[in-house]
Amino acid sequence: MLSPRSETILKSIVGQYIARAVPVPSQSIINDYELAVSPATIRNEMAHLEQEGYITRPHPSAGSIPSDKGYRYYVETLSDIELPLAEQLLISHLFHQVERELEEWLSLAAALTAQLAQNVAIVTMPKPANCQFKHLELVALKDSLVLVVLVLHGARLKQQLITFDQVISQSELTKVANKLNVAHSGLTRARILANKINLSPTEQQVTDCLLKIMQAEDGQEYEKSCLDGLRFTLNQPEFRRGHRGLALMELVDCQKLLKTVAPEELGSRGVQVIIGKENKTEDIQDYSVVISKYGLPEEAAGIVSVVGPTRMPYGRTISAVGYLSSMLSQLVAELYGEKPATG
Repeated sequence: MLSPRSETILKSIVGQYIARAVPVPSQSIINDYELAVSPATIRNEMAHLEQEGYITRPHPSAGSIPSDKGYRYYVETLSDIELPLAEQLLISHLFHQVERELEEWLSLAAALTAQLAQNVAIVTMPKPANCQFKHLELVALKDSLVLVVLVLHGARLKQQLITFDQVISQSELTKVANKLNVAHSGLTRARILANKINLSPTEQQVTDCLLKIMQAEDGQEYEKSCLDGLRFTLNQPEFRRGHRGLALMELVDCQKLLKTVAPEELGSRGVQVIIGKENKTEDIQDYSVVISKYGLPEEAAGIVSVVGPTRMPYGRTISAVGYLSSMLSQLVAELYGEKPATG
């Protein structure tokens, strides 16, 4: 933990660097907070912050800039970061003016998030976290070849061919399908695996096929997303020269940005902030990501995220992502006729 004075100085450095994108000298900190201490004391405190890894200096005579560690401390000590009520009401009004279609909502959410955060915003189409078994049909084709028709909740239909060791009549296949429909109705893959029932070799082979289909479906990444605000990020000083702008454009052009920024394990509630080297993927370690899930955990969930330089307005961005994810959760709940999760 930092002392109150060190924390004040660090917050001043972070705030000024976010606003101006130039190294912050000691005199600027004194002017910012009107601290009743000498410039030498400020410099000593800054030297301590640098020694502890919270700030760095481009060269010895330059001012200071925050490190990833400094940004992390700053983010963890933020408070009162909700969007102003007037902006919340305006956003709510805009959403209720568009058609009741997910694509319209996602496009609006991406545009609003990008505008509020002044960086790239990505909003994905919600998808079920774990698919659920709804209905099975088995259709005899020829010899021992059978068509497996699996219907999952959410009106998703999957088909696969399966070959048995012996010819099985259509009547026998119907009996197998009826038994499995009763046994697996409404279950996820994990619950089917845990559901210990006596199965014949034929029934087990069909169940194994179903489990493989469901595993592949659960492993699907977010299929569709809306991206907005690239112009805001590319207009930042960090991207006006050098390779960083080109690297970001390449991620967007190759449709790799979403896969790169979304962590493998994303909590179901709340906004997460991933700063610089905290990102596991090297391609994104010069950036920060602010990301949150939205939707209904048991039905369908998507993500709202912002990508930008580590020098981003974190309070504003966190509040924007948090409010837009909450708004989308309410709208998805209306579609499903349920109440969104709170907390």
